[in-house]
Amino acid sequence: MKFLLAAVNAKYIHSNPAIYSLRAYAGEGLKESVELAEYTINMSLSEILADIYGRKPEVIGFSCYIWNWNLIREILREIPKLLPGVQIWLGGPEVSYDPDKILAEFPAVVGVMIGEGEVTFKELLTYYVKGTGKLQEIRGLYLESGYTPMREVTDMNNIPFLYTDLKPFENKIIYYESSRGCPFRCSYCLSSIEKTVRLRDIEIVKKELQFFLDHKVKQVKFIDRTFNCNHDHAMAIWQYIHENDNGVTNFHFEISADILWEDEIALLNSFRPGLAQLEIGVQTINPDTLKAIKRVMDIDKLEQIVAAIHKGKNVHQHLDLIAGLPFEDYDSFHRSFDRVYGMKPEQLQLGFLKVLKGSEMADRAAEYGIRYLENPPYEVLYTNWLSYDDVLRLKRIEEMVEIYYNSGQFTHTLPVLEKAFSGPFELFEKLADFYERKGYFTNSPARSYRYGILLAFAEETDPEHGELYRELLTFDMYLRENLKSRPEFAPEIGEFKETIKDFYKKEETERGILAGYDAYDWKQMSKMTHLEPFRYAVWESDGADIPAREEKPAFVLFDYRKRNPLNYEAKVFVLGDL
Repeated sequence: MKFLLAAVNAKYIHSNPAIYSLRAYAGEGLKESVELAEYTINMSLSEILADIYGRKPEVIGFSCYIWNWNLIREILREIPKLLPGVQIWLGGPEVSYDPDKILAEFPAVVGVMIGEGEVTFKELLTYYVKGTGKLQEIRGLYLESGYTPMREVTDMNNIPFLYTDLKPFENKIIYYESSRGCPFRCSYCLSSIEKTVRLRDIEIVKKELQFFLDHKVKQVKFIDRTFNCNHDHAMAIWQYIHENDNGVTNFHFEISADILWEDEIALLNSFRPGLAQLEIGVQTINPDTLKAIKRVMDIDKLEQIVAAIHKGKNVHQHLDLIAGLPFEDYDSFHRSFDRVYGMKPEQLQLGFLKVLKGSEMADRAAEYGIRYLENPPYEVLYTNWLSYDDVLRLKRIEEMVEIYYNSGQFTHTLPVLEKAFSGPFELFEKLADFYERKGYFTNSPARSYRYGILLAFAEETDPEHGELYRELLTFDMYLRENLKSRPEFAPEIGEFKETIKDFYKKEETERGILAGYDAYDWKQMSKMTHLEPFRYAVWESDGADIPAREEKPAFVLFDYRKRNPLNYEAKVFVLGDL
C-alpha cells in the first residue's frame, strides 16, 4: 500500500516540514508505506498530475495553505479521472475550518485531518496498512458522517527530528520548530486559536541545533509563532548558538520585540554579524487599531529595543506593517509607516490584511466593512476606513519600498533624498506617482536602470543637488557591485585616471591598504577593487545634514574581498586627497 503525502510549496527554496513530520512520527513498520512529493505553485498542473500519476498511489494526502489551495483545487478535480478509486485526504489550515464544504465540492475526498496531524496520521496510516479499526474511531477527523472526537495536542518531545537526511533539503531553507502555540490573541492570526504554548525540551533542541551546525546548514528558520514568549527557552537557544557558532549558519526568529529582556538584548549584541536575524511584527501604531485586533504592544518600548539591537550592528531586523486593519485609514497608515521606518530596520515589509478562515477577523469582517477576495489569499480590497483607491496606491508604494529600501542598494541616497519631503512615506508616495506617470509599473526597469530612474526623480524633486545625487548613487552602486562598465549617471573621472593608476602601482610595491593582495599585480588589484573620487562626503550621509561640496575630491577605495556579512557591502577606505 502506497500513501503519498504531497506538498505544493510557494517557491523551490521552501520545504514543507508538515509532511516530513507526519512520516517521521508514523515510525518503523508504517513510514515505509509513505512516499513524499514536493511541488511548487510555479509548476504546471499537467506536470504535477503526470508526476502523481507516475507514482501510482492508492491514497494521497495534500497539505493545504492559502498559497497553494487554488492549485490543489484544480488537482483534486483531475486526479480522480487519472486514478479512479484513489482515496484522498486533506490537512492544513486552509481546509480545517469548513471541511463540510470541501467534502461537498470534492466527492473523491474521503476526509480532512483537523489540527495537529502527527498522531492522527499514524492512526490513519495504521487503518490503511494493517486494515484494522474504523475511521470513525480515529480522533481529529472530519468525515462525510461529521466530526470524530477532537484530538488532544501532541507532546512536542515525542515528535522525531525531521532532518536526519539533508539530501532532500539541498539549496532549501530548513524550517525548525521548538514550540507550538502563541500567548497572544491577535484577531487576524490563526495562531491565536491555539492558546497553549508548548516547548520542546531544551536538551533535545540543543542536540538538533548541533546537527545543523555540524553540517553547516546555510539557514535555519524557526517557525515558532513568538519565539521569545518564554524567556528561559529563548535565552538557552540563543546562548547555545552563540557558543557553538560555526561561522556559517544563520538563524531566523520571529519575535515580539517589546517583551525582550535586557540580558536577551545584550546576548544578541554579542552575536557574530549574520548569526541571527529577527522578524518583528509591528503591524500598526494606531492605538484604536491595536485594541480592535487584540494586539498588546508598547510602541515606545519596541522602538527603544529595536534601537538597542541596532547598536550591535550585527543583527538583521525585519519589521512588518499590515494595511487594511480596522480603524486604520490612509493617513493613519502614513503615520505608522513613518514611525516604523524611523526605526531603520534592514527590511520593512508592507503587507495587506488577509482574512483567514477560522480567524476572529473573518467573523467580524462585515462589522468592519472589510471586503476581501473570495479565493486565496483572501486579501483585503477595502474597509470602512480604507478605499480600494487607497489600497491600490499603497500597493504601488509597497513596490517602491521593495525596490528602493528593502533591496539595501540605496542606503546613502535615500536619507538625503528624504530631506526634500515631509517624511519617508511622502518620498515613496511621490516616487510611486513618478513611476506611474512614466509608465514604469507596466515596463519594469532593469535593476541597474533603477539607479537612473531614482536620479531623474531626485533631480526633478530637488534640482539644486543634482551633482550630489549622482555621487550618492555612484557610491551606493560601487558599495555593492564591482562593475565592469561605468554607470551612465556617474560623474566623469577622466582627469583622475593617472592618479588612480599611480595609487595601484604604489600599492604593488609598498602593499599598504591592499596588504591582502600580495599575489596580484597593480592591474589585477585595480580590477578586483575600485577607487573613486568624491567631492561630497557621501560615505557619511545619514540624512542629518546635506554634505558640502569640496573643491578637491577625496578618494574612496572599495574592497570587495572584505564584505560586511550583514548587508554584503564592500569594505570602504576613505583615502582623502591623493
